[in-house]
Amino acid sequence: HRRESENGKRYRLPTEAEWEYAARAGTTAARYGELDAIAWYRPNSRSKPHPVGQKRANAWGLHDVLGNVWEWTADRHTTFPSRPSGVVTDPQGPSSGSSRVTRGGGWQNLTSMVRFESRYGSSPHHYGGYLGFRLVSTD
Repeated sequence: HRRESENGKRYRLPTEAEWEYAARAGTTAARYGELDAIAWYRPNSRSKPHPVGQKRANAWGLHDVLGNVWEWTADRHTTFPSRPSGVVTDPQGPSSGSSRVTRGGGWQNLTSMVRFESRYGSSPHHYGGYLGFRLVSTD
């Protein structure tokens, strides 16, 4: 779904592939740095989300792509076996399903969940202090 802002610009949620590409910013590691320096997660969050930008950004200047809050993507959730195998450029998610993909882990998660590969399915009607989003400009 695309939305238009008051200034006429159009925005949408990123696909899961777009989210991962931007979050990784060229790295192939599980994270872009030492976890305490880049993310809010269970051991350092004091059991709450934090304002964006207090931790070190990734190589492309994006803050909080790991930890703090799980980020919604536009793709519907599926398990890994039904995802494309091998190298795929900008893969499209399934066309049906009641859950959407969230990525990156959050303030309530342990170390093992705060990494690029972390993904979770959640109903679009679900909300809470551990969910957030990052928009993509379509203009």
